[in-house]
Amino acid sequence: MSFRRPFPLFSLLFALFMLTACDDPKSTGAGKYGMMDTNIPEYAAVQFFTHVYGDKNLDGALQFASPKLARLMKSYRINRSVQRHVLNMAFDKVEIKPSASNAGRNEFAKEASVSLFFEGTLNGEVIKDLRTVKLVRMNKGWKVDEVSVN
Repeated sequence: MSFRRPFPLFSLLFALFMLTACDDPKSTGAGKYGMMDTNIPEYAAVQFFTHVYGDKNLDGALQFASPKLARLMKSYRINRSVQRHVLNMAFDKVEIKPSASNAGRNEFAKEASVSLFFEGTLNGEVIKDLRTVKLVRMNKGWKVDEVSVN
């Protein structure tokens, strides 16, 4: 009985497994299970806040901000300052969920209002918050224009 034949096959399978395990993680969409449509205001609102709270810089969030809000955010330069001074919500880690009651036809609308639930931690304390986000439709999609406390 020869043990030489299974070894090359095993090593090939092991190498293949290791290569596929090293792939970059795929970007997930917004919403429950990452299945939110990209052409709706809820998607733009969730992505805006995901970039503000998850990225190292403001570049991703600025793509989902209106020119007015982008100008204000750029003046604060870093995410932590935008969280603290513009949004008045700081988190170490946060989960963002759009309100299901907002679902409506925004196919032809030029403005929309979305409620977002925030649940996260700051310095070990659990924080829950609710914000209303006003969005405007621009030629490239929905942009966050204003964030207000309910």
